[in-house]
Amino acid sequence: MRIRFDVPADPAYPARVATTLAGVRLRRFSYIGAVLVVVGAVGLVFSRGLGWGERASPLWLTLVVAGVLSMLYLPWVRSRARRRSGDYAVEGAYEITDDNIMMRSGSESGGIAWDGVARVGDNPDFWIVFVGRMPATVIPRWLMSAEDAETLRAFMTDRGLLGPRP
Repeated sequence: MRIRFDVPADPAYPARVATTLAGVRLRRFSYIGAVLVVVGAVGLVFSRGLGWGERASPLWLTLVVAGVLSMLYLPWVRSRARRRSGDYAVEGAYEITDDNIMMRSGSESGGIAWDGVARVGDNPDFWIVFVGRMPATVIPRWLMSAEDAETLRAFMTDRGLLGPRP
């Protein structure tokens, strides 16, 4: 297998990559925040019902505020990544073989061996490549030909990195 495609110098592309990777890395903060808000709200209701009233309220209100802030962390990081990454728009390319994924962006290049890939996540725009538990890079599907995308999907599925289509 040998798949090669170019990445145009589009200012929106780095922002899409940054928001996708940030979303994968920081999604747990939204879940933690939701749990904190629920625990804080339930604590407020029960403390009022048990007559603890003013003594316990600061604790439960702190949990609610911490939960809301935690849930707002992901959107804040995404918007910040979108704003800051617009300056990184340079031409690049991907070359994907049976052995590795090579990426070039401007004058920088790097690669990931398929043996080091733990799994590949599926997103509407990208395949998200994980090395260990961390997302390392993305492969943009919309920049590939349909035949190349299908070939790569079959390759990743055969290696057990990507689950079959739902």
